[in-house]
Amino acid sequence: MMLEPGAPIPDVTVTLPDGGTRHLPDTGGRALVVYFYPKDDTPGCTREAQGFSEAMPAFEAADVQVIGISKDTPAKHQKFAAKYALAVPLGSDTDDSVCEAFGAWVEKSMYGKQYMGIDRSTFLFGPDGRLVRAWRKVKVPGHVDEVLAAAGAL
Repeated sequence: MMLEPGAPIPDVTVTLPDGGTRHLPDTGGRALVVYFYPKDDTPGCTREAQGFSEAMPAFEAADVQVIGISKDTPAKHQKFAAKYALAVPLGSDTDDSVCEAFGAWVEKSMYGKQYMGIDRSTFLFGPDGRLVRAWRKVKVPGHVDEVLAAAGAL
């Protein structure tokens, strides 16, 4: 399933590193950025998380919430966040339900081998909870700036 502009935030919940949960549609009337990444503590994913962390004050100034989601466990997220002093909240999708709801669980190919994995993708929802823009097959350099510019234009 691919989310189209105007679609509501999928009715899903992620587990946070502290063991709590976050129901994604509960935004309190604020805009929301949801970004999916393949794996904690890998080069591209680390750069992306650091980029969102560095931009958190600007996102907060624009009244935009941000959450990064992968299939890693809450314990791995805790270690990842501590190791790099990440400010961006992280959520766990250990059963694929959140990735599937966003269309971020896709067939991939590496060295001729097919497998299922997370498509590095980002979704921007407006204060009304409707999708404003989606980025698929994200390349990390410059991505956070592009998302911040789009969020600031809401």
